[in-house]
Amino acid sequence: MAHIKIEKKIAKYRVLRPESKDAAAAAAPKDALKTQDNVIWMHEKLERPEVLIGSTYKIKTPVSDHAMYVTINDIVLNEGTPHEQRRPFEVFINSKNLDHFQWIVALTRVISAVFRKGGDTTFLVDELKAVFDPKGGYWQPGGKFMPSTIAELGYVIERHLQSIGLLKKPELDVHQRKLVQEKRAEFEARTKQTDAFSKTLFPEGARLCSKCSTAAVVMMDGCNTCLNCGDSKCG
Repeated sequence: MAHIKIEKKIAKYRVLRPESKDAAAAAAPKDALKTQDNVIWMHEKLERPEVLIGSTYKIKTPVSDHAMYVTINDIVLNEGTPHEQRRPFEVFINSKNLDHFQWIVALTRVISAVFRKGGDTTFLVDELKAVFDPKGGYWQPGGKFMPSTIAELGYVIERHLQSIGLLKKPELDVHQRKLVQEKRAEFEARTKQTDAFSKTLFPEGARLCSKCSTAAVVMMDGCNTCLNCGDSKCG
């Protein structure tokens, strides 16, 4: 074995074990992409192309008479290669309502700057969704509560990031889906009779007719009479 002369003072040392070599070899393929010079990464100095791919989302809230249109433009990095990736590049918000023009312009510029910075930009979704309006939120069609307009903008960005593959859609596992289906079937079975009476064309509070099996029996002239088939106890 050849002798190696150490001329510098030893500050620390580490014993190289065989498993350390295996771990380094296993981690090498993961970092290989970062060491390639021909891969273009998202950064703030990346020039804007002449044409970008965009998607526009409509936001209509009950707190404003005018809708907001959110446009998110994406840039395609490493197009035509195995490393092709679609990343958000800029965002624009358009509305006829000029009351909030200043904060709309400021917000779009900040979000666009974060997009161009590169790295993990998905944190914007949680930050925007956590904004609450001190005047109170509102309910969307379908029964979903929205704490503020900014929060709804966060949901729009979340939906867009899911569509381009930067975020995964939350999905229930097999056991959760089975439990939800069972609870839903149980609830529908429990409210089935109530739903049948609520959709009737006859007066509210009408009882079930023993002849035609329709909830249409009401009291008329001191006698129970069915408004569907005309059956009456008074003959």
